[in-house]
Amino acid sequence: MALSIIIPRYRKLYEILRKHIDESVYSEGDLLPSENELCHLYGMTRPTVRQALSMLANDGYIRKYQGKGSVVHHLPRDIGILSVSGTTTAVGNRNLKTRIVVKPFIMPWPENFMFTLSELEKESGCIYMERLRLLDNDPVFYDISFIANINLPRITARKFENRSLFQILREYYGIEIKGGEQRIKAIPASSKTGRFLKVKKGVAVLHLERKIETSVNGLFLYSSIYCNTEKYSIFGRF
Repeated sequence: MALSIIIPRYRKLYEILRKHIDESVYSEGDLLPSENELCHLYGMTRPTVRQALSMLANDGYIRKYQGKGSVVHHLPRDIGILSVSGTTTAVGNRNLKTRIVVKPFIMPWPENFMFTLSELEKESGCIYMERLRLLDNDPVFYDISFIANINLPRITARKFENRSLFQILREYYGIEIKGGEQRIKAIPASSKTGRFLKVKKGVAVLHLERKIETSVNGLFLYSSIYCNTEKYSIFGRF
């Protein structure tokens, strides 16, 4: 029997409004519908609507003003915890794509892994995949991901093309990203990395090793990310 994941109603509304903001249905400075309007539109109670709006505010998508309502604060297009921006302007609605290099599959953890693993993680194995993130068809991030294989039914069957891993975890499994740690250093591009990022072998690229904490006890996401920062700076919050 397939495991059914029940998504709370406030989270469903959160995802709808977040999607509308990401897709510029609502632009910077726009007012969202009032709490009464959202209650009527989606058939939800006021506490449910308020919880969804509080999540949007906590994630920086809106700002709430007494007597005015919820005003959209359009974040730059995100790539996981990292975001990309031009040297002078934020990405906004520019063409951000995710290309799957290696589809997700379950495997044992690599030897000499970059972070220390718990016994539960070692016993469960990991979900491995490789992605290339492109902005206006320019490769920006080559991302190798390792997800602890802990109660994520059918995740290898999900469609990751042009979708955020964090969004999939929220929508299908109710998992939130809580924070993390990362190591950053500049390294010379290898032949493989250079091929994906379209830089010559030996050219400096930024390498990030990340351990991401989730709302599920013992479930961590790990990434080895190579960044081409020739045209874009990177930023993010933990």
